[in-house]
Amino acid sequence: MVADLVRTWVAGWAVSRRTHPPVTKPWGLFIEVTDNPGEVGRHVLPRTEEAWVRGAAASVSAPRTWMKMPAESAAIGSWLPRGWVREEDGHLMAVDLMATRPVAPQGYTTAVETVGAVTHVRVLDAAGEQAAKGQMAAVGEAVVVDKVVTEEAHRRRGLGSFVMRTLADRALEQGAVLGVLGATDAGRALYETLGWKKHTTLAEYVYRP
Repeated sequence: MVADLVRTWVAGWAVSRRTHPPVTKPWGLFIEVTDNPGEVGRHVLPRTEEAWVRGAAASVSAPRTWMKMPAESAAIGSWLPRGWVREEDGHLMAVDLMATRPVAPQGYTTAVETVGAVTHVRVLDAAGEQAAKGQMAAVGEAVVVDKVVTEEAHRRRGLGSFVMRTLADRALEQGAVLGVLGATDAGRALYETLGWKKHTTLAEYVYRP
């Protein structure tokens, strides 16, 4: 189950970010990242095995290459050679989608646009400025939610929840039944209030020799 969710997350993340499709490696998947100065690529392991971790690490020579896998970071640190730096663990989460027909908070309007397999939701304030946003990529009967952000001046007004509910309703209209995402600690707290469940910790390391 976890390995399948990891693969779905990787596939959807690549679609959402408009990168090249993930490349299959002996230890998992690799995505080349071209639009992020902090990351040139990422290895994602669907299962955490010592041989896979060591194999992925041995293949890396470019700084700012990331490695992510379903595990606690502390549990696999001893398998990595020098140069790998531990980052904050993430959380792989999923939910069976349900329609809620959300209404934008007073004073805000919504813009929804679907381009190919990616749907974007933007929440605008009374001046037409972006207050919150989020997007999702369709992968079969699943959607991978990505880039959910509320601007500082508009936080604690329910906009994040509204974006998530709007994405879920649109996903159901498109025939999806499952939502998947990778969350930070702060994001996890929001998503759990909306019924999302954590399935595994995502260990994260970056190569900075």
